[in-house]
Amino acid sequence: MNTSFFGELLQTISDRGRALLDRGRGRRGLASARSESLAELCEHLLSGRGEASGVALAREILGRYGELTTGPRIAFFEALAQRFGIDPVRMEQTIVAWRGAPSDETARQVHAASEPRRQELFRRLNLAPGGTGLLVRMREQLMDVLEHREDLGPVDDDFIHLFTSWFNRGFLVLRHIDWSTPAIVLEKIIRYEAVHEIHDWEDLRRRIDPSDRRCYTFFHPALVDEPLIFVEVALTRDIPAAIAPVLAIGREVVETDKARTATFYSISNCQRGLSGVSFGSFLIKQVVEEISREMPKLAAFVTLSPVPNFAAWLAQERLETNSAALAETDKSVLAALDTPGWWRDSELASRMEEPLKRAAAWYFLRARTQSGLPVDAVARFHLGNGARLERINWLADTSDKAMAQAHGLMVNYLYALDDIEENHEAYAEGHTVVAASGVQRWLRPPLELVPIAG
Repeated sequence: MNTSFFGELLQTISDRGRALLDRGRGRRGLASARSESLAELCEHLLSGRGEASGVALAREILGRYGELTTGPRIAFFEALAQRFGIDPVRMEQTIVAWRGAPSDETARQVHAASEPRRQELFRRLNLAPGGTGLLVRMREQLMDVLEHREDLGPVDDDFIHLFTSWFNRGFLVLRHIDWSTPAIVLEKIIRYEAVHEIHDWEDLRRRIDPSDRRCYTFFHPALVDEPLIFVEVALTRDIPAAIAPVLAIGREVVETDKARTATFYSISNCQRGLSGVSFGSFLIKQVVEEISREMPKLAAFVTLSPVPNFAAWLAQERLETNSAALAETDKSVLAALDTPGWWRDSELASRMEEPLKRAAAWYFLRARTQSGLPVDAVARFHLGNGARLERINWLADTSDKAMAQAHGLMVNYLYALDDIEENHEAYAEGHTVVAASGVQRWLRPPLELVPIAG
């Protein structure tokens, strides 16, 4: 569907609905609405039946919400939590009806009553022109206060519930980004790059214009020219073990027919308001298939991925009296991590390599969150997409950010098309980390006798 046409259609409906609202409010017109609280307008939106007037009212609500400062915005979130949750009276009535006469119909009534009213409110607000993007922005602003307002968590849960359906992978569109892409999109690629900063337009051009570089972006039809996720790809002869050669300004361009590896060296989520919303598995597989159609001679599809949570986890393990992950001898060597610039001392860095790799192997293969998932966020993404942890790379990124987050470590995940589904199922069913033998050999024995670190 032409999204521009669809947006104009919604705008037309909204304008006509606005006129209906004016007539319905009589001489007071919209001026009376400005004296109503947003929560009251939301009640009107939920009680209304006319779609044209509903679109106009949704537009008005979102417009007024956009004018709120921090305090009134939090008050609106409080209203969403307190006034637009589950109706307890209705819930109790449907439960009584189900117990008295269990049937598909009474079960449907219980299901309908168990849905918070704000979910239907969000659906109706989504009908406004640009409503989807504005709701994503609203959720981003809600996230800013969640750390101090746990009582607003149910509102966030409802956003995630709806966004997971609205941003299902089946709705996403994959586009190839190159130097001819409209500037409005290219500007956002520069802004949203979250792994390896794009410094300027020339830096961007080096990443998307040469024949051995590719960039693919997922879009959603409701968010015109707003990237959701983009993937930067380097076509290389071999699997890279460090990021500097990939990003080097004066690097040698690899001829396309000589490239044997496609390396995904940067994957960025663009919309903070969609954090925690799964776009589904196999996103990277879709990119792999796209590249494979263009270049069938490619033999390997890998990532060169950061390890953003490793340094914080290791710092905690070094403080543990009886760490299952670290031997005391390794702790002694790793004390040098507290020495500024330790990696510039080649002799010291050489002594650090093996203890750090042993710690990293435990981190990836054994360390778990309280819910039993791997502690590393990047690992969860790639394992869920069906990748195999292929290699731990020593001092692969010595930028300030990478040294602070991962002590310079990066890893390769391998996407083997024949194994992606099997790897995904192993992870989905048992949180199994599929890893190459080269990674597993770094686990220090005897791990089988030690409980998994929490």
